[in-house]
Amino acid sequence: MSKILSNSDIRELSVEERLELVGEIWDSIFEETDPCELSDEQKVELDRRIAAHRENPKAGSTWAEVKVRLSEQRC
Repeated sequence: MSKILSNSDIRELSVEERLELVGEIWDSIFEETDPCELSDEQKVELDRRIAAHRENPKAGSTWAEVKVRLSEQRC
């Protein structure tokens, strides 16, 4: 694979420009693939998680709780 942009070229871009570039790359990948195609194992796991949630919807953590835990783990 040839490099289109070098690391130094990329670092010359602002953070906003780099995020835009990442978004454009992601969009191009998304357009060429079927992101909804799941393996049989993934389908089984999703079904298992949905059933567990239905049995006990209060189990687990809210997104706010997860964010707090993740921010506490940073150095």
